[in-house]
Amino acid sequence: MQQFSRGLAAVGAKVLGVGDTPPHALPPDVRAALDDYLTVPSALDETDVTPRLESWLRGRSVDRVETNWEPMMLLAADLRARWDLPGMRRDAVIGFRDKVAMRERVAAAGVRVPRSARVRSSREVWEAAERIGFPLIFKPVAGAGSADTWSARSRAELEEVVKRTAHVAEASLEELIEGDEYTYETISIDGVPVIESCTRYYPNVLEARKKEWISPIILTLRDRETPLLSQAVAMGRRALTALGMTTGFTHMEWFHSTSGEVVFGEVACRAPGANMVDLMNYAGDVDLFVEWARAVAEGRVDVPSTQKYHAAIIFKRAKGQGRIFAYEGLDEFLRVYQAHVARCELLPIGAPRRNWQQTFLSDGNLVVRHPDHDIALMMAREAAAKIHLYAR
Repeated sequence: MQQFSRGLAAVGAKVLGVGDTPPHALPPDVRAALDDYLTVPSALDETDVTPRLESWLRGRSVDRVETNWEPMMLLAADLRARWDLPGMRRDAVIGFRDKVAMRERVAAAGVRVPRSARVRSSREVWEAAERIGFPLIFKPVAGAGSADTWSARSRAELEEVVKRTAHVAEASLEELIEGDEYTYETISIDGVPVIESCTRYYPNVLEARKKEWISPIILTLRDRETPLLSQAVAMGRRALTALGMTTGFTHMEWFHSTSGEVVFGEVACRAPGANMVDLMNYAGDVDLFVEWARAVAEGRVDVPSTQKYHAAIIFKRAKGQGRIFAYEGLDEFLRVYQAHVARCELLPIGAPRRNWQQTFLSDGNLVVRHPDHDIALMMAREAAAKIHLYAR
């Protein structure tokens, strides 16, 4: 919520923060955006947070309860219901958080979804696998991002997945859609998307998560009137309606299958991660943190009707372990493409390398942009292939 707090303050909202981070540990820009802040022992303990919050408020009026962090969404929904405030209630949030319930509700609206089953034991995993067939994908029911998400193309691979995920209490076992992976983002007001964006992953997220040498690319797509994206946007709108979206950010993943189908993947009622809001800002020369806040606080947005650029973010992973000690290829890339580089935020020399398996952000990133799709993608692929970081 760091940038979102800034956005709320920028549109004149009085922002009251609640969290388990000590006040002195809050980033300076967050402290500057907050009018007051309550520290609680655990932000995830709803039975404890609610009475503490009501005592702390001491009669102060509240107009909205907002969060863009998935683990706190049910608490936010319950506070809205308790205080009779606008926004989604628990049942609607469950539709966005519980992947099995989500697909049932979206499928009922006529949207093509992967075949899936809820599983709570290894026996249920094998029974579902027999019904659905390979290839499969295993996802925690209430997971965020791709944590504990694994694919299996055979019984042997599924046996390994079952071993790796023994700690997961409840999951969705799904038909693995073969094809290209895309996203559809919105800022909605009263259930109507007022800002929309589409991106494509290069390669698909699961592949990027499993192979260290890959430099993942996320590319925003400016021209959403193409037949493929028009179909996907229409599907996304139907899905949001089916799930009862109200006001806020959404982030949906979908597939263009090898057979030509547009297939729903999953959707969250929050902003996308992996710096994708920044990427959308660079694509449109806008500030969507402020526009989200304007949608929430004022029921409107103020952005151009067209997107200026195709923009791509390229995540870099250093070779070796330890601290960054050298770059290769960066100076030459900047010499050729500097005019189209919107951001270059690689870890500095001497910084410890990040654990690439724990963060998609890896060891830094570059953002390039261009009005022409093919040129933007070409620059992104060149950055992925020719820029290297080394650690030791």
